Amino acid sequence: MDEKYKIASVKIADIISRNVKKAVKNDFFKLGNNVGIGADGTITKYIDKIAEDAAIRYIKRSKLKLNLLSEEAGFVDNKGKYTVVLDPVDGTRNAYRGIPFYSVSVAIGKNSLSDIEYGVVKNIPTGDVFIAEKGHGAFYNNSRFYVPEVPDKEPLSCLALGKNHDRYTIKLAKKEKVRSLGASSLEMCMVAIGALDYYVVGKEYIRIIDIAASTLIVREAGGIVANIVGKDVDMPFDLDERTSVIAACNKEIVDRIISL
Repeated sequence: MDEKYKIASVKIADIISRNVKKAVKNDFFKLGNNVGIGADGTITKYIDKIAEDAAIRYIKRSKLKLNLLSEEAGFVDNKGKYTVVLDPVDGTRNAYRGIPFYSVSVAIGKNSLSDIEYGVVKNIPTGDVFIAEKGHGAFYNNSRFYVPEVPDKEPLSCLALGKNHDRYTIKLAKKEKVRSLGASSLEMCMVAIGALDYYVVGKEYIRIIDIAASTLIVREAGGIVANIVGKDVDMPFDLDERTSVIAACNKEIVDRIISL
């Protein structure tokens, strides 16, 4: 990929991170205010609007012909070759409730998840950055990394629970040590570096913006991103499409989960 697009991806993540941190410091009690309805039909929070507006301003100023697919704005056609697939704040509820686990997710591709060429996930509270380029590997704070060859002897899973639970996650929750952290892009990156052994969302509710960057990161680190029946996840650039997700370091883990 042309260097200018990679630089733009990193700058978008950095600009959003700075704007969100500023809002957390100065306007914390406004972060969760409802300010409208996004293109995906969900309520737009103040923090989401701040973050997305910062990205839109940058794309306009940069003069790069980059389309945008984002949670609030939907698809913005700038007649570009590439589209930025953006989740301005993944883990919005964590952010406005003061839980320090949320991120910005930026990916660049053309039409679908399978042709994403570059991805950035930045943990906003910590500043940690995950980056992947298709065919060139995955990097954590500029150091290349790979998924662990085998999971821990006492597997630590991350599952979608609460109102988003399903029969798979309930069964898994009864078997192993479990976390449910509320920011899919970061949870998948935690699988990629071995902090978690696998991540499962059994229901079909994950959107392309949630996982565009983190799917590339997991795969470039050597891991697998499949759906609940074991098929490699692929999705068009469409906010209406939904999928289930299993992210894991190897196929054996995926097979064990779908066997449930």
